[in-house]
Amino acid sequence: MHPALSADALAKLRQPRPYPAVSLVMPTHRREPDSSQDPVRLRNLLARAEKALDEDPGVTRERRADVLDQLERAAAEIDLVHAEDGLVVFAAPGEHQVWTVAREVPERVVLADTFLTRNLVAAQAAERPYWALTVAADRVALWSGGPERTVEHTGDGFPFERSLEPQDVEREERVGDVPSTFQDEDTRAFFRDAHQALRTVLASEPRPLYVIGEAPAVSLLEETGALPQGTTPVRQGGLGHGPAEAVRKAVEPLTDAHEAALTTTVLAELDAARGRREYAGGLDEVWRAAKEGRIHLLAVEEHHRAVVRDHGDHLEPAEASDLDARDDIVDEIVEQALETGAEVRFVRDDSLADAARIAAVLRY
Repeated sequence: MHPALSADALAKLRQPRPYPAVSLVMPTHRREPDSSQDPVRLRNLLARAEKALDEDPGVTRERRADVLDQLERAAAEIDLVHAEDGLVVFAAPGEHQVWTVAREVPERVVLADTFLTRNLVAAQAAERPYWALTVAADRVALWSGGPERTVEHTGDGFPFERSLEPQDVEREERVGDVPSTFQDEDTRAFFRDAHQALRTVLASEPRPLYVIGEAPAVSLLEETGALPQGTTPVRQGGLGHGPAEAVRKAVEPLTDAHEAALTTTVLAELDAARGRREYAGGLDEVWRAAKEGRIHLLAVEEHHRAVVRDHGDHLEPAEASDLDARDDIVDEIVEQALETGAEVRFVRDDSLADAARIAAVLRY
């Protein structure tokens, strides 16, 4: 399973594939007793995919065998014991991928010449990812974090590790002498290498950055080179090796405060847009604006889902059991808005109660 979704990985997933590119999407559960149904549901979904491949006259025997083999390999990688809220499986000739997301998804099987990525796109937008850099004299590690999980980033040269000389270890153990560890040239060179790698990561994947470590370590990193505007220091040591959950908890109060402030800002922007008549509220209005590429800022409550029927010029509420129902319309709107350059913000539930849970600031 892939632990995290980057913008680069998402762009590659959205590229055309040889037909058939199979997408399996299903909701999963984190706890018993609901999680006990997930293995059965997955088997049924795989059987549906096999049946669809068998019945599709556009799929050759060789392609069918290839994709079925890829689905079997994907199924072997799935870890439902550590499931989140949704599972997305992709299989095409010569490849397969498994993604787990912290966002509810509808159940479906789709055969096309591209993978169905809208649920991943929405999950990434809702995840509000950040980077956490833990700094110490012997280890500098980078962590990819979000509200639900944090994982160590092990690419781009990270983690940076070195063995301290015996005299350095003894010096660190003497109370009051820790700052001197960060004054020698070897340590400064070590931090320069880590800082350069950090700049490379941030250039390709910009996110809010939290720097965690003892005050002397954080100060040395700040002296080494410029950090992105808005970087937040967290002066807490002992997290160079994690664990990941401890890193997440160290920054959680700061991310919570940031999200509260962000929600306040988004609501103010929506109110200002009303006065300028550049506002859309409710699923129907926002959906039309997204299709027309008119959205500048899209605001969605975190757990808003809607099942609708598309009547061409408007949407109507529907039951999930309806054959022509679209039960991921919110994710579809998010994906469409992002494709046209809109900013997407997920806000706390009930923040948009007066706008039917979804609203937008329009370009015109």
